[in-house]
Amino acid sequence: MFIRTVAALAIAPLLLTGCGGSSDASGAEHEAAAAFFPLQWVTEQVGGDAWEVTGLTAPGAEPHDLELGIAETAALDRADVVVFEHDFQPAVDEAVANVATGITVDAADDVHLRDAEEHDHEETDGTGHTEESEEGHDHGDHDPHFWQDPLLMADLADAVAEALTESDPEGADTYAANAADLRERLEGLDAAYTDGLASCERTTMVVTHEAFGYLERYGLHFESIVGLSPEAEPTPAVIARLQDLIAEDGITTVFSERLASTAMADALASDTGVTTAVLDPIEGPAEGEDGSDYVSLMEQNLAALQQAGGC
Repeated sequence: MFIRTVAALAIAPLLLTGCGGSSDASGAEHEAAAAFFPLQWVTEQVGGDAWEVTGLTAPGAEPHDLELGIAETAALDRADVVVFEHDFQPAVDEAVANVATGITVDAADDVHLRDAEEHDHEETDGTGHTEESEEGHDHGDHDPHFWQDPLLMADLADAVAEALTESDPEGADTYAANAADLRERLEGLDAAYTDGLASCERTTMVVTHEAFGYLERYGLHFESIVGLSPEAEPTPAVIARLQDLIAEDGITTVFSERLASTAMADALASDTGVTTAVLDPIEGPAEGEDGSDYVSLMEQNLAALQQAGGC
C-alpha cells in the first residue's frame, strides 16, 4: 500500500492533463472512475456536480483493447467509487483487483446480461469440417453489451446511486432523485425504440460485430460478420452465408462502426451491391469529440435502423 500510494503521489501532476483532470479543478467533492463511456455517462448523470468522473477509456480508443497507463491506474487508486464490467476489459479487471480501494460497482452483477450465442460464428466449410472465426477476447458466457438496452442502463443507474450514497450518505436524496430522473429519460428512449421499430419491412440487420443483441427485444435480428470482438477475422463460410442472406432477405444495408475498421462491412456491401451505414456500438466517442450524450447516440442508431428496415 505504501509503495502504491507514493507512486500515485509522484505522478499526480500528470493527472492535471490526463483523463478527466482533478477534483480541485472541477470543483467536485468526490471522485469516481468508470471503465468506458456508457458507464461513465451513467455515473456522471447520477453523481451530478458533486462527482468528478474519470473515464479510463480515452475518446477514439477501442475499449476491448484497453491497456491502462500510469494516470488511469492512479485514478483507480484514488477513486471513491469505481464502475466497471468484469470480463469486458481484462486490463481493467486486473487493475481493479490490484489497485482500487474504493467502492466498486460491477455492471455484470447489477444488470441482467443475456447469454452469448453459443453457435455464433461457427460454420461448416462445405466439406463437413467446422470453421470458427478467431476471437481475440473471451467475454465469458454472457453478452457484455447491455447498454444497448435503455432499461438495463436504468438498472445500472440505480446501482450507481447506491454506491455513491454508500460513499457520501449526505447526498443520498440527490443521487436517488438523479437516478429516478434518468430512468424516466431512458424509459422514454425505450418507448421510442418500441414504437419506431414496431412495423418494419425488414427485421434482419447485418452488422460488423456482435454488439447489438440486446436490441432484439424490439423485434429485430442481427447477423454479424465477426463475433463479440470487432478485431476478429471472419471465415469464408460466414461471408458466404451472409451474402446468401442479403440476397434472400432483400437486406439493403451492411452496418459498420465508428471505432473499428470499415473494411469488412465495405467489402461485403460491395460484393452484394448494397449500401453501408454506421450503427454505433456506443462504446465510446470518436477521437476529438467531447463526451457524447448516450441518448442522442441511441436516437441516431434508431434512425439508422428505421432507414435500413423500412420502418
